[in-house]
Amino acid sequence: MGELHEISTIVANAKGDGKKVVFTNGCFDILHRGHLHLLREAKKLGNILVVALNSDNSVGKIKGTGRPIVPESERAELIAALEMVDYVTLFDESDPYNVIRELKPDVLVKGGDWGKNNIVGTEIVEQNGGRVAVIPYLKGYSTTQIIERMCRK
Repeated sequence: MGELHEISTIVANAKGDGKKVVFTNGCFDILHRGHLHLLREAKKLGNILVVALNSDNSVGKIKGTGRPIVPESERAELIAALEMVDYVTLFDESDPYNVIRELKPDVLVKGGDWGKNNIVGTEIVEQNGGRVAVIPYLKGYSTTQIIERMCRK
């Protein structure tokens, strides 16, 4: 877990050493198998995986009242504890544009529920010689579906 400016320095040094930096982002509220699949596949695309996590305020703006279920400090700790994740940072905006602009990752990864033309930061990554990778979505694994199932029981 780190501040963006600290991770930016680490990323710049790693890229200078020839390492490939992979970036993804999300709310990761109620960690599930779909999240793990995305992160495992993302890590395979490079040497360093940076995850930008929506803050509680950001999740509330995107997902609405009552979200997130799990507070940002716990979500960050869970994501940081995963062996495939190298760095985690939080962001307050509704999208990670500023984080991507700062880090300029080699690979920008999103899940298959995102259309490639709708992925924030695509132009930044591609203008800097990087690429966008879309990881196939695992059907049946979403936080919203988990919450709905819990409410029915």
